[in-house]
Amino acid sequence: MISEKQGPGVEDEFDVVVVGAGAAGVGIGVALMHAGIENFLIIDRHDVGASFARWPKEMRFITPSFPTNSVGMLDINAVAIGTSPAYSLQEEHPSGRQYAAFLRSVATFFNLPVRVGTEVKGITSGPNRFVIETNEGNLAARFVIWAAGEFQYPQTQPFAGSEFCRHNSLIKSWQEVSGDDCVVIGGYESGIDAAVHLAQAGKNVTVLDRSDVAPWKRDESDPSTTLSTYTFQRLKKKEVAERILLVSGADVYEVQKEGTEYRALCTSGACFVTQTPPILATGFRGSVRLIAELFEPREEDGFPLLSAQDESTITPGLFLVGPMVRHDQHVFCFIYKFRQRFAVVAKAIADRLGLPAEQLETYRQWGMYLDDLSCCGEECVC
Repeated sequence: MISEKQGPGVEDEFDVVVVGAGAAGVGIGVALMHAGIENFLIIDRHDVGASFARWPKEMRFITPSFPTNSVGMLDINAVAIGTSPAYSLQEEHPSGRQYAAFLRSVATFFNLPVRVGTEVKGITSGPNRFVIETNEGNLAARFVIWAAGEFQYPQTQPFAGSEFCRHNSLIKSWQEVSGDDCVVIGGYESGIDAAVHLAQAGKNVTVLDRSDVAPWKRDESDPSTTLSTYTFQRLKKKEVAERILLVSGADVYEVQKEGTEYRALCTSGACFVTQTPPILATGFRGSVRLIAELFEPREEDGFPLLSAQDESTITPGLFLVGPMVRHDQHVFCFIYKFRQRFAVVAKAIADRLGLPAEQLETYRQWGMYLDDLSCCGEECVC
């Protein structure tokens, strides 16, 4: 049930308000329904799946989709039991626009209460009640789930001279990039993805990564810290490999513009020159910064400190779902990772509402109810 915004000044009461209608927001919405929670609302300032729709045209999922529901394994990019983007889209590596369409179909199929065109201006926490201030009036809720994600909040100022660069998330198509030689700053997935598409467009690309042990060098099996198989596969193609130079230990501290030249200066003393504005693949600040005062930051990395139920440690009733969830060394930055925590959050809220939430136990057999992190972190042996 996707609806347009209501009139200004209207205050509606809900048990739960979910902020964000992307993969995390839609997925947790389905989990709330399965927990027996009826009085909830999902809001988004744009539309369902809006961040995916804004991906560069050529960008695709690095995690492969496959319709394996018939053998008891959930499609790795699905956000709800019984769904499969591979089945719906007939694509193994969907584009952002395709996946946005898939999320809209999930929201429609489950009749999720989604209100689009609603932008959060602020959240006030009180005794057993939150007030969510929006451009269309206030909403009240006993619980808030923050699921607003990262992609629309890029890290565009990582060093001096960043204004001379272009962040990869702000490029509509790699075909629009001019010049014959390009510099990409950042060597994880988004940086390598940019380099691959630029190389396929006939450009020579230099990728600079600040780490001495760059993602393409790491002897690890976790795609949260190293490149995915899909990306390694693309890098090996002759027409791509011969056009890309990968440079590790290149910590850029400033970009200077002199005439028509752009100079990326590294702490090592190296300088990389290009005639085209360098591409920033420096990640995302994330949406949590908009309500940072409601979360206690982790000492080691500044990510939100969360309880075992992914609840704020300083604001009871405020939960976090999506790619910014962290527990110790466990990173939940991919859909198949953060969807494992949907049932944990839904069960915590259902318990406080006095609901049995028995249907959530089904999530365990589908790998979507991870409440014991001691089983995580094992490396592949070969």
